[in-house]
Amino acid sequence: MTINQTTTLKDTMFPVIEVPAIGIVDNTEDTLYDYDDIDDTGYKFIMREDTKQILSCMTDEYKLVPNKKIFDYANPIIKKNGGVLKEVTIFGEGARTTVKWHFPKVKVSVNKGDQMTPEIVIRNSYDGSLGVNILAGAFRLVCSNGMVIGVVAQNYKNKHSVYNVSLNDIESVIDETIDKTKIIFKDEFPILVENKIKERHIVNLIKMFPIQANEIITQRLIADKPKTFWDLFNVGTNVLTHNMSRQSEATHTLENSIYKAVKGWALKEIPSA
Repeated sequence: MTINQTTTLKDTMFPVIEVPAIGIVDNTEDTLYDYDDIDDTGYKFIMREDTKQILSCMTDEYKLVPNKKIFDYANPIIKKNGGVLKEVTIFGEGARTTVKWHFPKVKVSVNKGDQMTPEIVIRNSYDGSLGVNILAGAFRLVCSNGMVIGVVAQNYKNKHSVYNVSLNDIESVIDETIDKTKIIFKDEFPILVENKIKERHIVNLIKMFPIQANEIITQRLIADKPKTFWDLFNVGTNVLTHNMSRQSEATHTLENSIYKAVKGWALKEIPSA
């Protein structure tokens, strides 16, 4: 799959059109397509109008949501809240797009002074692989398919087949996402960094992995010698990143579950006031 990494939103805003999948096309001088005697097959092509590249063949139920509509609206809202455009990645000649912003003014120190900042990722596709998706947290990009993995603070999804969300709804989702992410970075991450793990937490982490990964996770635990819940979380994500299939849905599900589990263990260790 072709992958193009850039730093500008403009590259994602190419024009897209819908073209009936089967039929007789009669080109005229005035319009690109003038459809006469088109067979109604229930399918349509999604095509880049600038390059004539066919991005997908979808059913008529598919609702086209252009990147331009999403990002023209979302980018100013995120910038208003202190977000800075960080990364734009386009997959498959434009079939999928992942855009990442970060918030450099909201930082948390983890693991001996390492700084982390919250991020928002907005994804969209023209091939049915995903709908309009807004995530917040701290992420890594899985290059082969555009999936993002990490600490998910908020995850908003809307399928193209039922797309009926107004731009005002998207604004409220973004605002809520930013607020929730800032809370996680300021309140939750320090809990993981400041509290020590016990042997049972190591055992619990091992049990989260499939049996065939037990030797790998055990070796990593011996090598890294985690002391805090933050260390333990990073051991788990390290094994998933480097030793398990990135194409497996089970891997993605497990990685997104590790943070929730480790956070829960840490919270139980905090003495009652």
